[in-house]
Amino acid sequence: MPLHRGNTEASDEDGPRRLSVNPFFGEANPVGGMTEAPPRHRLPDAPMAPSSAYQVVHDELMLDGNSRLNLATFVTTWMEPQANALMAECRDKNMIDKDEYPRTAELERRCVAMLADLWNAPDPSSAVGCSTTGSSEACMLAGMALKRRWMRRNADRYPGARPNLVMGINVQVCWDKFCNFWEVEPRLVPMEGERFHLDPQAAAELCDENTIGVVGILGSTFDGSYEPIADLCAALDALQERTGLDVPVHVDGASGGMVAPFLDEDLEWDFRLPRVASINTSGHKYGLVYPGVGWALWRDKEALPEELVFRVNYLGGDMPTFALNFSRPGAQVVAQYYSFLRLGREGYRAVQQAARDVAGQVAEAVEKLGDFRLLTRGDQLPVFAFTTAPDVKAYDVFDVSRRMREAGWLVPAYTFPPHREDLSVLRVVCRNGFSTDLAELFVEDLTRSLPELRRQPHPTTQDKGAATGFHH
Repeated sequence: MPLHRGNTEASDEDGPRRLSVNPFFGEANPVGGMTEAPPRHRLPDAPMAPSSAYQVVHDELMLDGNSRLNLATFVTTWMEPQANALMAECRDKNMIDKDEYPRTAELERRCVAMLADLWNAPDPSSAVGCSTTGSSEACMLAGMALKRRWMRRNADRYPGARPNLVMGINVQVCWDKFCNFWEVEPRLVPMEGERFHLDPQAAAELCDENTIGVVGILGSTFDGSYEPIADLCAALDALQERTGLDVPVHVDGASGGMVAPFLDEDLEWDFRLPRVASINTSGHKYGLVYPGVGWALWRDKEALPEELVFRVNYLGGDMPTFALNFSRPGAQVVAQYYSFLRLGREGYRAVQQAARDVAGQVAEAVEKLGDFRLLTRGDQLPVFAFTTAPDVKAYDVFDVSRRMREAGWLVPAYTFPPHREDLSVLRVVCRNGFSTDLAELFVEDLTRSLPELRRQPHPTTQDKGAATGFHH
């Protein structure tokens, strides 16, 4: 047994040296915590006990809506406890540090390989891809690749010539941002009549020698419908035969990219179509992961210009990266791999089919009420849109949205873009966790609201633009 002597440490001017204590471990003034409210818009002067800080934040967040009852969002609002545990274990890992977290980097690589196989890449081993913070970043990356490829082909004319991107007016706002940020002219195919998304022939007619690509949406956020990607590619094939213009297609599969492979296997929309150069999806939508992960894949290395790729040291080797963001947690990528491993093809098929079944059942129940007209029925994305029937004059969709909010449901109401500004609709997104039981409660609450709505003398909405905080 060793013998120890007393204090042998050297002293400083203030006496014996003391342990260094993290400020977070120190006790806050308990009296001050009860009598002094912290400022809202500047840092408080003194610390607060962790339990008090937690309670202050927790209590304010109680005023948020219930995410499980949010029928506006496509984003995943429920995951299994095991996924939550994995995310908690990985939230401190910075994805960009491939050398420090090689296994997280490996799980990201496996997810890309799985998606390349799922989306029928001609040679999955030659497809390239990356994780992103969501589909918005993925779309930016895909758009940058399209523009850079066009610049290569038109080096003798650029920057004099202005590049353009063709897409339906129903695209998500991230594409408007891309065109604004990267100085690309947006050429938008308008809605017409009961067609609420891109028309292939109209899109082809907007293309010229300055077109960097055409965006097809596999699952419009406006009504949940798939755009006809195969017909779009056929129209562009015909355009090339007539004019020699070779225009690539990017598929924005933010939602449908994780639905169609399981429920619509015969639908050709992916890399089976030679004109499809790139695809994106949101892992945090029907990929079944909490917010914060998207994926972008390119058919092969030729579709992603090498000069856009940065290289970092990875275990003494070379790790190519392509991203707008630098530091971000690895938790969502790990959760994506967990979901792929946990469910497999059959599990994803079962989850997505259940969501589509619920969407169809709720759409049918809404139609049977007699006050509404369906635009879509949830038979593509598990999403449907509806508006008031022509003979309903006492209220509008914005009144319905407000009334449903009183029961806790968040149901977006919004007006369609040109040329259908006359059409205002409600949209219901059916996600995993929106069960048959919850769906029945939703229909009951909608039914219960109708007698009072019908007694209104007229719709109460004065400004439709300000009637809802929902925006695409």
